[in-house]
Amino acid sequence: MNFDEIIDRRGTRSVKWDAMEAVYGVSPEDGIPMWVADMDFRPPTCVQQALGAMLDHGIYGYRGDDAGYRAAVCRWMETRHGWTPDPAHVFTTHGLVNGTALCVDAFTAQGDAVALMTPVYHAFARVLRAAGREITELEMPIENGRYVLDIDRFDAAMTGRERMLILCSPHNPGGRVWTRDELAAIAAFARRHDLVLVSDEIHHDLVYPGHSHVPMALIDGVADRLVTMTAASKTFNIAGAHSGCVTIADDALRARFAGRMGALGISANAFGLTMTEAAYSPEGAAWVDALVEYLDGNRRLFDAAVADIPGLSSMPLEATYLAWVDFSGTGMTRSEFTAHVERDARIAVNHGPSFGKGGGDFLRFNFATPRARVAEATERLRAAFSDLQ
Repeated sequence: MNFDEIIDRRGTRSVKWDAMEAVYGVSPEDGIPMWVADMDFRPPTCVQQALGAMLDHGIYGYRGDDAGYRAAVCRWMETRHGWTPDPAHVFTTHGLVNGTALCVDAFTAQGDAVALMTPVYHAFARVLRAAGREITELEMPIENGRYVLDIDRFDAAMTGRERMLILCSPHNPGGRVWTRDELAAIAAFARRHDLVLVSDEIHHDLVYPGHSHVPMALIDGVADRLVTMTAASKTFNIAGAHSGCVTIADDALRARFAGRMGALGISANAFGLTMTEAAYSPEGAAWVDALVEYLDGNRRLFDAAVADIPGLSSMPLEATYLAWVDFSGTGMTRSEFTAHVERDARIAVNHGPSFGKGGGDFLRFNFATPRARVAEATERLRAAFSDLQ
């Protein structure tokens, strides 16, 4: 578990590294990519060994029996999160963006609206627009430096056309770990407006000390409308395997989802099943514990540096490896502070407006990379914004 190892990902067809010049004008030769949400770390040895066994066998046919995989998924949810799903309720999708799209297809129709608590993960809106759905943005207020719920405001924003709410829990990009009371309020909101509640919990393993993720499935009164989405991809840096879990306890919802998967001819990727089953193991658990400790050190290093730059403020993270930095205090326009980061500091980052209402003054930084690179990024930011100091 050498998270300090610098692994050269340039020229490997990595979106994060090899596409940043085309997207942001930041060359991979001297730039630092802090945009796409994958990590610059190898997964645990157990995952590498499982893939090695597949390579040694040398035949890559259709995967059949997935009982061991389903058992591993459910065992992980029980031991790590106190939730015991039924293995028969688990679907395997090609990642959770695909899982989101399948939910949109199964539970809404053209012209329906879907509610998002914004700012939120940009792929949700991208999928909804591509599917011809309307988006009802429920902009979250900031109190004491972090996002909170304003249910009365959310109620007032509803149009009556909404059929679904997509929740990000833990929240990306704000890093909130929603409390049990907050989740209960969201569940009540979904019941009141008769919404299917899709809870994307992909960051549930990446929670910092002092906080604890509560699966929405543990909240009373929501099982008849709940779809829970989880994956090993963010936790173990295996997003390229495109494998996600969609768990649906309600019989009617599960039948509708199964119908759409069947109609679209979707079946599981053998590599993704193998990697996930291997990752959800005691060795994988120990690796995650070490990873979270390392990420916490990166988080503290990055936040301390941001705090030293006048006008910048990093939202206190309770989970994820994605820092959400507010530039409104600089007095700069969005194009000006973005140029400071991308042109002057040569760091590629996600732009706040892509996350919806409330994101305009922010940039998102991925610090899941060796600490020396995080330290270099902070020095570049200090230099780029030296005119404010």
